[in-house]
Amino acid sequence: MATKWEINEARARWDEHCKIVQSYTSQTILVDETPAEKEMRIAYLLSHYDKFCEYYFPHYLNKIDPVTGEVKVTRNAPFHNAGAAKLRKNFNYKGVWMWPRGHAKSTHLDVFCPIYLKQQTPRQLNYMVVVGKSEDNARELLSSLQAEFEYNQRIISDFGIQKSTGDWAEGYFITADGCVFNALGRGQSPRGLRYKEQRPDYIIIDDLDDDELCRNPSRVEDLYNWVKEALFGALDVGRGRFIMAGNLISKNSVLQKMTESDGVDVIRVNAVDSQGNPTWADKWTKEEAEAAAAFMGYYAWNKEYMHNPIIAGKIFKQEWIKFKKMPRSLKKYDAVIVYIDPSLKPKTTNDYKAVRMWGKMGKELHYITGWVRQDTVSAMVRYCYDLYEKLRDDADKVQWLMEANFIQDILLDEFTAEGIIRGYQLPISGDKRKKSDKIERITNISPLWERGFVYYNEAEKDTPDMRTGIDQTLALCKGSGAHDDAPDADEGAIWRLQKIGRQSTFTPRFGKRPSPKNKW
Repeated sequence: MATKWEINEARARWDEHCKIVQSYTSQTILVDETPAEKEMRIAYLLSHYDKFCEYYFPHYLNKIDPVTGEVKVTRNAPFHNAGAAKLRKNFNYKGVWMWPRGHAKSTHLDVFCPIYLKQQTPRQLNYMVVVGKSEDNARELLSSLQAEFEYNQRIISDFGIQKSTGDWAEGYFITADGCVFNALGRGQSPRGLRYKEQRPDYIIIDDLDDDELCRNPSRVEDLYNWVKEALFGALDVGRGRFIMAGNLISKNSVLQKMTESDGVDVIRVNAVDSQGNPTWADKWTKEEAEAAAAFMGYYAWNKEYMHNPIIAGKIFKQEWIKFKKMPRSLKKYDAVIVYIDPSLKPKTTNDYKAVRMWGKMGKELHYITGWVRQDTVSAMVRYCYDLYEKLRDDADKVQWLMEANFIQDILLDEFTAEGIIRGYQLPISGDKRKKSDKIERITNISPLWERGFVYYNEAEKDTPDMRTGIDQTLALCKGSGAHDDAPDADEGAIWRLQKIGRQSTFTPRFGKRPSPKNKW
């Protein structure tokens, strides 16, 4: 429970927010339109969710560009509008909305959609319950809604006085037209919720899971049962809208278990699509998304923005990752391999392409440098030629290898075209071996890490390519959904280095075959 000081702080923030709501929505109210024009405008807005949001909530959608100072409207993404359309169409909607962080889950499901449904004719929302991680969290979510009803001048002008009784700080308020709004924390008893003859008909469960909860399967199971039994039971024999929203931070979570329920509509939205383009284009650019992914790292990005929580250390352990200073010259190595994995898979376009350079020195295997990115074939080819030119006098020490299946027209054309520009062709050979299961092959070389034979280049420890490659290695697990292009290329390079090592240690003997001795 919040302390008195925390309640006062929350109240002060709410008061400031109410001033912003009133200020923004007082501007450009259409006072000179005729009653008929007003009626037509309202009817249009109530049938077009995107326009409804833009008109009634400019304080959410209008942002000032910090560089130009211009006001920019951040319009809804298609998935926002599609979700609202589903809610409006189906009174008995049951859904799990998996949206990434920063993609307006709470804004739409806790504020925009409830008001949109409430103002329909006939009214489609009468009793809303918002459920948060804690009661205090749920009350803060409720505060944004009460601010709109009491201070949004456009809503008041179009739909009448909404002044409510009750207070979000107490977790309960009722608008002037008798619409009820309740806040509950997870695990709190929802039994007996009722206002006159009305029971809850809109329940939104907002970001229920957290990291601590998901580490405890027993707690997850208990909370899941609470959602499916006590909370769902607060509806009138199941009638009404019942939505759980969040991003998938763990496979052991209430959100994941809810997606497996019968009759549940699952809306899964990733931050970027298969081409790396943001699914909410008005929110941020492709370059901003790429920068965020690079800064956060492979695990955090997949967990917070792509609904792909990865458990590290199933095959490779963090403590096996060792760094050391690499020799200045490649001549110190017994052999050096550059293995190229273009990842030209027919059904996906966002796979990583990997170029991995490994050296063998006695028993040690050194990862020297490489490139692991979601980029074009042309970018990968340019990197290969740039790497070859950096090697200079040591270039003849390096063998270039690529899976034979990938040496096809599209790649040959790319390499040939770049070679014509540079005036030479890369000496790439094909890895023609018949490969077994990928995870099995990579798992078979993991003892080399465990026994301390593998080292990574200390000079590149903090580069994005190094971090991505190591993250993919640690994330490797059958069925995890994690990208595995870097460890797959590593396996190819190490397989060839080990083969070269076996060949070099075999010394054939020539001479007269000794006569067999008579043992009898």
